[in-house]
Amino acid sequence: MSATADHAEERTSPAVRLGFQPEQVVQEIGYDDDVDQELRESIEETIGGELMDEDYDDVADAVVLWFRDEDGDLTDALVDATTYIEEGGSILLLTPKTGRDGYVEPSDISEAATTAGLSASKSVSVGKDWSGSRLVTPKAAKSKK
Repeated sequence: MSATADHAEERTSPAVRLGFQPEQVVQEIGYDDDVDQELRESIEETIGGELMDEDYDDVADAVVLWFRDEDGDLTDALVDATTYIEEGGSILLLTPKTGRDGYVEPSDISEAATTAGLSASKSVSVGKDWSGSRLVTPKAAKSKK
């Protein structure tokens, strides 16, 4: 990759790099006072609206799931999150980075994603304290209309 491409990526908003697009409906689950506010603002700016909270009762294009080790069972949280997204939608799973309170082992994320029927992409740094994994429903599961 050239130095020019590296600099261009630095100027791209984190939300765009994570695959968010204008006009998407994005539901946020697991919000607390420790979340990365800059990332939230970047997502809202990219989609052109506010993130929907856990009480949103319609279907979303994507889900942002903030998850800490003490939040319970990750598989259950992922299965619940899939009920909120459109077919072919994605879940951005955000977990504390290594050494931070609430850190979740990558092997636990991979296992939970597989059990929930999701495919995980590589983990990416999304801020000072958080790592993100983009999880998608398998392409084979999409209906051919």
